[in-house]
Order: sequence, then structure tokens, then C-alpha cells
Amino acid sequence: MDFLDLRWDIIWNYRELFLRGIWVTIVLTICGYIGGIILGILIGLGETSKRKWIYWPCKIYVDLFRGTPMLVQILIIHLAFIPAVFGQSFGFMVSGITALILNSAAYNAEIIRAGIQSIDKGQMEAARSLGLTQGQAMRKIILPQAFRRMIPPLGNEFIALLKDSSLVTVIAASDILYAAKVVAGAYQRFWEPYLVAAALYLILTYLVTKLVAFIEKRFSNDYNPRKRREGRVEA
Repeated sequence: MDFLDLRWDIIWNYRELFLRGIWVTIVLTICGYIGGIILGILIGLGETSKRKWIYWPCKIYVDLFRGTPMLVQILIIHLAFIPAVFGQSFGFMVSGITALILNSAAYNAEIIRAGIQSIDKGQMEAARSLGLTQGQAMRKIILPQAFRRMIPPLGNEFIALLKDSSLVTVIAASDILYAAKVVAGAYQRFWEPYLVAAALYLILTYLVTKLVAFIEKRFSNDYNPRKRREGRVEA
């Protein structure tokens, strides 16, 4: 096939499938990331614990999910784990979100652990000397400072998860890649559907990158919204 002889009409014919694919991809990514953040905080805090019965399960969890391919994790969760625990499968959405949460949590936990440990130990000692409990010191002193340092890597993890969500198509998830596969199979043409899929992922990734850049700037140390407003008035 001539590269210039592209038929975009076949994409138009399946536009609803691609639109559904965009929606499914966004839902999978956002749900997987939010769940991964919540679980990652718990595991990351567990990795900083001095109690071995807390530390080692968290450490093993992180090594397990970071050391195995996400594709394998998705298949195990969808075909084995969920049917074995609940006696049935609940569809690709539940399996996909579960797999993304568990995988993302392992990477987020390492980011959170590194962010917490990057704060000088004197901060915790000073907080404890003022009468704060360890939990209060972590919540009010350590985590707010560490969060600023976590934003860039957490943003990168969100972008990575967005692209990795395409792996859920292996369990027939109707995401962007699934739409491209359907069109390719129906017409036996591969340039058009996969170029469109790549373009859609590129657009989504670009938008997320801009959002992360805004959040990073918003929480940077030199950000001052009052100064920005005053600057506009003076201008």
C-alpha cells in the first residue's frame, strides 16, 4: 500500500468506537492512578517503618510488582486472581483498574519513600521535640515538604500509566488500541488505525504533560499568586 494512499474514511466510520476508546482509556488511567496514589502512600510509609513486620511486606510488594511485566499482572488478575477470589470475572474494567492500581502503587510507593527520606532527619527530631507525635510530624511537617519534590516523578508515573493502559487491550478492553485493532481487522489496513491510535495517545500525553507542568509550577517554592495578580494590575 502506498503510504500516501490513506483512507481516513474508515476511521470516520468507526469514530464512535474511537471516542469510546478515549473515554475508557481516560477512566482506566485516572482510576488506576488515584487508587495507586492512595495505596502507594500506605506502602511508601510502610517502607520507611522501622518495624520489620511492616517494612518487609511492603518491600516485597514493591519488588514483586516492579519486577514483573504489567501484561502478565493483567492476565493473572483477570483470568486467575479475580475468578478465584470472587468465583467470576467482573469484566475488563474492574480487572484493568485493579491491575493498574496495584502496579502504579508499587512505583508511587518508591516515589513517596524517596521523597520522605529526602527530607532532613532533623525536621522529624525538631517536630518531636515540640511535642508532636510521629504521625502528626509526618502529616504536618514532613509530607508537605516532600510533596513538592514528589510532583515531577508522580507526574511522570501518570504519563507512563496512561501509555501502559494500552496493555489492557489484551483482555478485550475497548480502549484506544482495541478500536485500532478492530478497524485494522475489518479492513486489513494498518497505517490508518494505528497512526490514529498513536496520535490520540500523543495528544493525551501532551495534555497531561502540560497539566503536570502547571501543578509543578503552582507548588514550586517561588510561586506567589498575589504577586502575579499585582503584576497584572500594575501592567
